[in-house]
Amino acid sequence: MNKAFVREEAPEEDEEEASPLPAGGKNYMTPGCFSRLTAELDHLMRRERPEVVSVVSWADGNGDRSENGDYIYGKKRLREIDRRIRFLTRRLAYAQVIDPAAQEDTERVYFGATVTVQDEEGVETAYSIVGMDEAEPSRGRISWIAPLARALLKAREGDTVRFHAPGGQRVLEVLAIEYRSLD
Repeated sequence: MNKAFVREEAPEEDEEEASPLPAGGKNYMTPGCFSRLTAELDHLMRRERPEVVSVVSWADGNGDRSENGDYIYGKKRLREIDRRIRFLTRRLAYAQVIDPAAQEDTERVYFGATVTVQDEEGVETAYSIVGMDEAEPSRGRISWIAPLARALLKAREGDTVRFHAPGGQRVLEVLAIEYRSLD
């Protein structure tokens, strides 16, 4: 049969496959993030995946796969689980765990620092520089590869940093630098 008439599933785009890490870069993360990702990987491999494999195996034994919802959904879920397992395995393989509380040079901004800054209008904001997998801007946690974090790296108290934000060029003054456990 001509391939033009055969319906083949298009390969799903894997959003998690692409890594936003700089080429050759480490995947910096806090100990809490490392333990959460490790626990998720363990749960997927030891509990969730075997349960789904069991359901798919049972559904396969029921015969006609084309109209078997348990089989179709189970296979789809299995692909999702396997994709997440690959993603977590890669992330953890390149992980470099850094405990902010153990930072020796507390005079400068490095990974794990909680930095209090003041903008041109006098508004003070605190940001914690964390790994990509734990960034939550709404909680003041920004990824170490974000433009603001890159501008703040190696700054000292009293320094003024400039960076390009979506709204244009911004200037911030570093008021305080603190290293503490973020979890």
